[in-house]
Amino acid sequence: MCDHMFVVTGGPGSGKSSLIDALRRRGFQSTPEAGRAIIQDQVRIGGTSLPWADRAMFAELMLCWELRSWHEAAKMNGPVLMDRGMADVYGYLTLCDLPVPAHVIAAAMEFRYNVKVFIAPYWEEIFSQDAERKQDRKEAEATGAVMAETYARLGYQLVELPRETVETRADFVMHNLKSD
Repeated sequence: MCDHMFVVTGGPGSGKSSLIDALRRRGFQSTPEAGRAIIQDQVRIGGTSLPWADRAMFAELMLCWELRSWHEAAKMNGPVLMDRGMADVYGYLTLCDLPVPAHVIAAAMEFRYNVKVFIAPYWEEIFSQDAERKQDRKEAEATGAVMAETYARLGYQLVELPRETVETRADFVMHNLKSD
């Protein structure tokens, strides 16, 4: 387990990346979110490892990304904010009603983060779609619920982010990091 690595998870469009960007401006280290980057790369090269083309392969690429992020963050000093984690891959496959391979479960069990996981709840007022985020509101809400269930099943303590401004959320995370 790496106690200095803190996952921020939740459904799409719930403000995770905006929060991490705000905390990065305050001097925190972070890792980038896998899904959006993979989608951009796959579209650019004409690949099919996309959530609307081959969800299982998309999940495998996310797992590879999260493993690399975990190893990079493990070398860093001080708190590192992880824009999603390996349990998100487990949750994604569950959400898609796809089998969760043993190696995905093993990765989620073996490569641990701080027990405190920040979860961004579905938030109607800020949810939006874009070129990479094609999920509708119902799927975004379901994704958040599955991520909460998955992390809790794996023994993490969920800390729900308030539905407040990005700066208030950043203050909330900083306060929770200090109490850790």
